[in-house]
Amino acid sequence: MIINISDLLTSEGKVEHFQCEFEETTVDFLIKTYSLQDKSKVDIKITNVEKGKILVEGSFLATVRSKCDRCLEDTTFPLKITFCDEISEESIHNLELAEEHPYMKAYQLDTEVLIGNEILINWPTKVLCNYNCKGICNKCGKNLNLGNCDCDTFVPDPRMAVIKDIFNANKEV
Repeated sequence: MIINISDLLTSEGKVEHFQCEFEETTVDFLIKTYSLQDKSKVDIKITNVEKGKILVEGSFLATVRSKCDRCLEDTTFPLKITFCDEISEESIHNLELAEEHPYMKAYQLDTEVLIGNEILINWPTKVLCNYNCKGICNKCGKNLNLGNCDCDTFVPDPRMAVIKDIFNANKEV
């Protein structure tokens, strides 16, 4: 949805509410494509805070289908986005300041670009199937959430490697 903000920039104290759909069904993040499910409508409130300056506030909620970063099982997680951005008439016309608002083209606010950017900014650092996910075994690859594997998990102290070498070589101390 494209919103024309020229009237809002010139009318002090004016407030307008908008609701629109986020049309994208997938999100590309890093080298993966994620599916968006159960998307809510995008709620946007634009307020003129002073002449030539507006405040864009809004929220969006979606469920994202992904793989757990520890055990690689399919999972979903909620992605709740709230945003608040101040846009001045000067930032629209100044090329250096315009880069701060890539969703603005002249007096047109593109909600698809705005929400797309906010999704990337609010993406979690790690996606987990649950908080206590144990991940997979480093040696055999078994999902440790389903049970323990028979791999040797003993990690020797690297400071003792010299002594171990002595015993392995059948040398007397």
